Amino acid sequence: MMMAAQVEDQEPVTGLDNGEVIDSFSGNTDSGASTILLREDSQEYDVLKKCFLAGMGPLASETTIVAMRKNSPASNRVTTRARFTASRVFTEAMKRKNGGDANVKLGWYSGSKPEIQNILFYGFSISQIQKSQNDVRSHGVGIHLVHHLLSLPAALVCEADEEGIKHLLLCRVILGKPEKIFAGSRQWYPSSREFDSGVDNLQIPRKYVIWSSTMNSYILPSYVVSFKSSRPRGNIRGGGGLGRVRSPCVSFTVLFSLLVKSLDAPRMHAVLRAYEDFRKGKVRRWELIRRMREVVGDELLVGIIKNQSG
Repeated sequence: MMMAAQVEDQEPVTGLDNGEVIDSFSGNTDSGASTILLREDSQEYDVLKKCFLAGMGPLASETTIVAMRKNSPASNRVTTRARFTASRVFTEAMKRKNGGDANVKLGWYSGSKPEIQNILFYGFSISQIQKSQNDVRSHGVGIHLVHHLLSLPAALVCEADEEGIKHLLLCRVILGKPEKIFAGSRQWYPSSREFDSGVDNLQIPRKYVIWSSTMNSYILPSYVVSFKSSRPRGNIRGGGGLGRVRSPCVSFTVLFSLLVKSLDAPRMHAVLRAYEDFRKGKVRRWELIRRMREVVGDELLVGIIKNQSG
């Protein structure tokens, strides 16, 4: 994909001169934590927009992009320039370790605006590690990112700022040789020197796990996408089962954010297709719920409803 090729190469991304302006994402012009605000008529903006919206699935039509920014070695901060240089050094080192392939990917990171500001300024920290440490369903304890064509799962768990705008961080990720990490694992570091990172699935990885020891060496924050997106309308009601009981209920937003942690890619896509048909009026609510029950299973759905209502 063009987006991946550009970021892997680095120079075509950071070297584009489309009349972008330096924009202080932090709102503090003295902080030096400046990013470059991409112009809407630039090629880079168009590529990033397509990448983001392609992953939003049924919510793409309800999503409005407010701004797109990129982190750049053109920053006046010495540490920012050093991180770009370090990323190249670690990429080359990973190539030598793994027979010429550093296995560089792009991944979305979900965070609040202050959190993303701090990551851009200081790098990742223990506070981001604690997110996975406190989630019993996470694939190991580390920095978790999702595949660049799966922006929806990341967007669903975003925290909106005071203006109702959400922010996602797209990062360049050096995976090297990953190992499979199962959901619920408490692993903190590679199981052996053979491995460099973790994934949820070796054949079709959706989630990337970078350990704390290498989080600021293998992850390079590259872009910030700021957007507004309508919440999925309606809810699913349950109780002792998913029949005609009218309470309690769980919003589709919450449901999707929890299901993405438990379902594989084909089943999650089937759920999103069913919701898209419902949103467009192609199926009734009862048909949507029936299809979701077939794909997800009553045990998982009832468990989510009970946990959220408890």
